Amino acid sequence: MHRIRILLIPLALVYGMIVWARNLLFDWGILPSERFSIPVISVGNLSTGGAGKTPHVEFLVRLLSGRYRIAVLSRGYKRKTKGFLLAGPDSTVTTIGDESLQVFRKFPGIVVAVDERRRRGIRRILKEYPGTNLIILDDAFQHRYVKPGLNLLLTGYYNPFFRNYLFPAGNLRERKRSAQRADALIVTKTPPVFSPLDRRYFLKKLCHYRLPKIFFSTMEYGELQPLTAGSPRQPSFSPKTIFLLTGIANPESLEEHLKTRCKDLIVHKYPDHHFFTSKDLKKLRAHYDRTISHSKIIITTEKDAMRLDDRLVEHLDRLPCYVLPVRVRFRDQDREQFARLLEDFLSGY
Repeated sequence: MHRIRILLIPLALVYGMIVWARNLLFDWGILPSERFSIPVISVGNLSTGGAGKTPHVEFLVRLLSGRYRIAVLSRGYKRKTKGFLLAGPDSTVTTIGDESLQVFRKFPGIVVAVDERRRRGIRRILKEYPGTNLIILDDAFQHRYVKPGLNLLLTGYYNPFFRNYLFPAGNLRERKRSAQRADALIVTKTPPVFSPLDRRYFLKKLCHYRLPKIFFSTMEYGELQPLTAGSPRQPSFSPKTIFLLTGIANPESLEEHLKTRCKDLIVHKYPDHHFFTSKDLKKLRAHYDRTISHSKIIITTEKDAMRLDDRLVEHLDRLPCYVLPVRVRFRDQDREQFARLLEDFLSGY
């Protein structure tokens, strides 16, 4: 892997120069960046995925939905459609993407929309829902045609951007110094045991990027929810073996959590946003059937469950299959300080 990375460095340098030039055009005002009259919060990262953007968007929705009429806008990654679309009862993964579908199903009282051109998407939302007074942009750090009022940058604990490389040598979308555009950085997916030494290590590494605020968050996993009709509401036993079916970018924190709940964790891992096929599910079922264990279950994530339609789930019929919900929790004093950051920002509108 190291040799391959060295070979890809020239391509990464060319890619980095192109992105640097594009950012310079925005910095100089040659490319326009529009600011809107209502608060706009951007949640993004420097890498191609895996930092937990959608759970943090959901955190913001839970925190602010009682006071604001919120709209969540994303590009709808890997959808089969183009242009502006509003999420509705008939929306699917192919029309709006798995993350937007997840947010829509969990928060039916808010507006959820997709548009690869965020500026156009915001204008359409404000036209069709003029009462909207807060917009959250999911995965928009690189979409600079919109100037957010609050720019939140995320980086994962297990794969922070300062240990990464530009694409294609790594999975950074732009150079590390671009982190300076953020109003705050959140180190996500910190492990259950997170010592002051861990915090100091990250603060020391991140001090080079002149970030105004740095916070730390972790993932809290909820009670298992049945995926199939044949699964009981909750398993009546502590499983000895867990099969994890997942297509998310960085499942390390999830795997660490599940290892504490079983003796054997068997992972069926696919690329991020992978569209599962009948072959994938048949392979999982065959592996499950031939594994000798007195107690075994199958677990997938909320985002992966969006890509498992009824036709696919039929392959797992009568097996104990569950979805593991997840929520964001800020560390120690960080929740109060993050809430204060939001209040200071929102009070300006």
